[in-house]
Parts: sequence; structure tokens; C-alpha cells
Amino acid sequence: MKISTKGRYALRMLIDLNRYQGDGYVSLKDVAQRENISKKYLEQIVPVLNRSGILCANRGYQGGYRLASPADQISVYDVLKATEGSLACVACLEEHAMPCERREFCPTLPVWKKFDELVKDYFSKITLLDMIQQQGEE
Repeated sequence: MKISTKGRYALRMLIDLNRYQGDGYVSLKDVAQRENISKKYLEQIVPVLNRSGILCANRGYQGGYRLASPADQISVYDVLKATEGSLACVACLEEHAMPCERREFCPTLPVWKKFDELVKDYFSKITLLDMIQQQGEE
């Protein structure tokens, strides 16, 4: 499993929003500058996070983006699932995978299932707030 730049940049963007949103909205231009990420690339990530309910958008004067929920309620798993699509390590465990004819007697399937459970459990227990607090400890 490899997390793409889309997933990693989404996490950085959300942490930045948490830090700078206060009671308002943050422009993508400002996030892009602070995080040294292309604004065009962030514009590709925003709709995915918006559709998944992680972000709120506001158009117009003083528009921008903010977290839809507090940072302690947004898990890394939620963000990665939204941006990466699937975190399954093998195709047969993806959400809408075609049934595998070997599923009933595949000797490796239990290993992949357990790994998937570990990944989901691990990333589900880490919130944006946890990441922010860990950053402050380093």
C-alpha cells in the first residue's frame, strides 16, 4: 500500500485549515503558500473532501474553506478513504470488488484481511488533532 500525494497533501491542508480558520474561512491560495503545495493541485483535492463531508466551502467575499467538524472528530482514515478511494491492499478486498473464484480456498486471503483490519484500525484511531499535537511534540 502506498499513500499518494493526494492523501498526504489533503492531510496537510486540513491541518493548516484547523490552525488558521478561527471563526472564518481560509483561502486555498493561503494554504497553498504556507504548505508549499500547488493551488491547482489543492483545487483537485477540495471537491473530494467537500463531497465526503470533511470540508465546508463558502463562495464570495471572505470565502474559502474550513473543517466541517472539529479536528478531533476527523480521522486520518476518513481523509485517506476519501482521497485514495480504497486502502485495500489487494483488489479482492476492495469495496465493490468482483467476487474472486478462489475466495473460499485462498490461503493468502486471511493475511490480507488481517492487514486491512490493522490499517483501518490504526488510521481510524488517529485524528487530525492527534497529528497536530504530535507535531508540537517534535
